[in-house]
Amino acid sequence: MNKNYPIYRTTFIDDMRSLVEEAAQNFPDSIAISYKDNYWDKEVRRVTFSKWREDVRNLGTAMISNGLREENIAIIGENSYGWCCSFFAVMAIGSVTVPVDKELPLEDIDGIISTTACKAVIFGKASEGKIREMLQNGALKTVEMLVSVAPESALTDSEIDGRTLTSLSELQDKGAKLFAGGDNSYYDYKIDVNKLASIVFTSGTTGKGKGVMLSQANIGLDMTLGMYNFDITRKTLHVLPPHHTFGSTVNYVGHLSQGCEVYISSGIKHVSDEIREQQPTHLILVPAFLEVMNRKIWATARKEGKEGLLKTMMKVSDCLRKVGIDVRKKLFSSVLSAFGGKLELIICGGAKLDEEIIRTFDSLGITILNGYGITECSPLISANRNKYQKPGSVGTPILACRVKIDNPDENGEGEICVKGPNVMLGYYNNPEATAEVFDKDGFFHTGDYGKLDEEGWIYITGRKKNLIILSNGKNVYPEEIEADLQKVEGVSEVVVYAGESRVQKDKITIVAEIFPDVDLLADKGVTDHQKYFEDQVKELNAKMPPYKAVKRVKLRDTEFQKNTSRKITRFNIDKTID
Repeated sequence: MNKNYPIYRTTFIDDMRSLVEEAAQNFPDSIAISYKDNYWDKEVRRVTFSKWREDVRNLGTAMISNGLREENIAIIGENSYGWCCSFFAVMAIGSVTVPVDKELPLEDIDGIISTTACKAVIFGKASEGKIREMLQNGALKTVEMLVSVAPESALTDSEIDGRTLTSLSELQDKGAKLFAGGDNSYYDYKIDVNKLASIVFTSGTTGKGKGVMLSQANIGLDMTLGMYNFDITRKTLHVLPPHHTFGSTVNYVGHLSQGCEVYISSGIKHVSDEIREQQPTHLILVPAFLEVMNRKIWATARKEGKEGLLKTMMKVSDCLRKVGIDVRKKLFSSVLSAFGGKLELIICGGAKLDEEIIRTFDSLGITILNGYGITECSPLISANRNKYQKPGSVGTPILACRVKIDNPDENGEGEICVKGPNVMLGYYNNPEATAEVFDKDGFFHTGDYGKLDEEGWIYITGRKKNLIILSNGKNVYPEEIEADLQKVEGVSEVVVYAGESRVQKDKITIVAEIFPDVDLLADKGVTDHQKYFEDQVKELNAKMPPYKAVKRVKLRDTEFQKNTSRKITRFNIDKTID
């Protein structure tokens, strides 16, 4: 702990066009983006910062010539180099990006595109089928141009119904010729950083999302001020969905401005292999990924009969570190090899993370920095730092970001409110919802409950929408109970909620619904899963105030449904009980 811990050097981001230009000037021959066209390919494509600048500029120039300046443009599809180029090019020409989750139902995708009156849609190969179906259904009425990220599209002239169909590569070739011929329209335009630049529809876990309006100033300043906190390494692996601000802003804007190489993952099912193969030095993840990684570490140790030995080695290593001796890289080389052997740092956010996981990875030699963000704040609000952390906290606010606790209770807990240059412009075409979340002093109400300590560190208690309010007025934060239950061996996933009785409508029963790790339970010799978990819950209840006690344990056979940010969609859970 060091209260005078200095901030790191960062790059000031004026706007997305200047970001691309300055990165190309500062790191011309360094690798900006690396990827494979297909995971099974042996060849890794590597794009330098200079080449990336050319591709973004050429794409932007062609888009201007096609009348797409100051228009809303949807980007839908899998994470790819084309997605990245499109994201920056759209904002670089003064237009508005509308990133769309490719996993959404057709009606939701069309709803977003229609509501925002997008003039063009840039789509990946995996989304071509949905585009075709929407066209067949007479949707996408505002769209005049369809742009395929793939070199060729299987869409036919009859299907596109008079719209322009082209590919990203064709646009880039067109833009290159225009620029070589003296077309300087890409650079001649003055970007207003305070204007609307991106409409991000929150994926949410409690129902339909809202369109968060962000400016280039919001996005650029969030990363300018946020990256002061981190001593990032030279290579990361981009795992998160790009339509989410954690994926686009932190992974792309923050990292590329700093000259960091971003390897684009081929998909969730390949992540473990890619980490070993590509050997990133740090990762940006959400807790769900870390929970899986943690379980694999211990499952492997158990299968090899080395669980006890690993725990002992970690204790010995922790003791040695207290006297200045660090042998983690040698002592745990076999464990670290599963992460490529070069992984030093993981920056994590998006949900509550079990502190035990942070301690485990630290003991093995990988630092986890837990942070806090929300789409409406572009997204980063706070973070722990490389050598300045507090257990259980999500860090201190980034520079120029003010945080207060609204209506705190006797424990200092209340709703977390934020004010700063990273806070959104408002919700798209929804002034009522916008007014509801801003108070008279201009603070944005996040919907998260938590508290601040005397030094300004933030601690998250839970989501306001998940809060269970008992008849005696007591508040129960299900996330707190879930964190304790997640430590129980055999719990793969768990959600705590207020069970809704079919008979006694006003009776609240706290339920813990568990998706068990059946393989681990088999290894432990557990055959009666219901009794096992009920016994574990009884032990947990004995340590808690009576009003927080879990009254019902419910087991499920399948994983909980999740959104593409790997958050459990709580609104889909059947909460009725007998």
